[in-house]
Amino acid sequence: MMKTALHSVSYAGVWPGQARLGLDDFLVRAKALGFDAVMLMAKRPHLSPLDYPADARGGLRERLAGLGLHVACLAGYTDFCLGADRPDIPSREMQILYVRELSQIARELGCGLVRVFTGFDHAAASYDQQWNWCVAALQECARYAGEMGVTIGVQNHHDVAGHWQSLLDLLADVNRANCKAMFDAWAPALHGDDLAEAAHRMAPHMVHTTVADYVRRPRFRYLPQLVNFARESDAVRAVPMGEGFIDYRAFFRGLREGGYQGYVAYEMCSPLRGGGAEENLDRCARRFLEYMETV
Repeated sequence: MMKTALHSVSYAGVWPGQARLGLDDFLVRAKALGFDAVMLMAKRPHLSPLDYPADARGGLRERLAGLGLHVACLAGYTDFCLGADRPDIPSREMQILYVRELSQIARELGCGLVRVFTGFDHAAASYDQQWNWCVAALQECARYAGEMGVTIGVQNHHDVAGHWQSLLDLLADVNRANCKAMFDAWAPALHGDDLAEAAHRMAPHMVHTTVADYVRRPRFRYLPQLVNFARESDAVRAVPMGEGFIDYRAFFRGLREGGYQGYVAYEMCSPLRGGGAEENLDRCARRFLEYMETV
């Protein structure tokens, strides 16, 4: 039986127009909505290491226990290709240090998982160079995390290893027991892949997945010289679970058949049908729980 968790991005307020809650308010809201676990955003306005030094983490741990909430994952934000045009700035070292700190916080909160990303494509470096940067950075992150009994989860949202087959290749190259996949349906659905097959193949390597549903909206650019329109990439807008084009039933079926037993987190981190007011965010969060009861 797959577990459910609420991703803190749902109420982080980092997306323009959405209601913004601080960490404690988010925890209280998550509990009131019926969630038993949370995925904490590891940056402001939530769990930034700058705001939660070692002497503040005990209080947070007690607060979580008092609310009866488990931390399923700390959501780190990395781009190991960042700064390719400025090699004099040790941007990967800074990010590895950040991940090491998150691993320490995770251990202190009783959480065994830290989410990371790979890297966005950078014109200043070749494909293979960027791939190797990500592999080396993930290996070092996994080493530090492993010393604290924590797993590093790679989410498939950046350019490097964004496709599920490439993500499998990346994990093989990293070759660390505590570096796993946090594979989501969003990217392969947009890629046009078979979600059931991708989920089934990825499931043995997964420790977490995050869901959100979307609709496509066609876009066109007017060409006055032709008195016609040119087709451009579709816009994608978030909608409540079950109302979009992503075939989550096939995705979850593939996960089950592949033996996945981890959490399913829900996020709202893009323009959402109905707007960004708390009432609409609450409605969508409740809809997620209702949807999961049907699958």
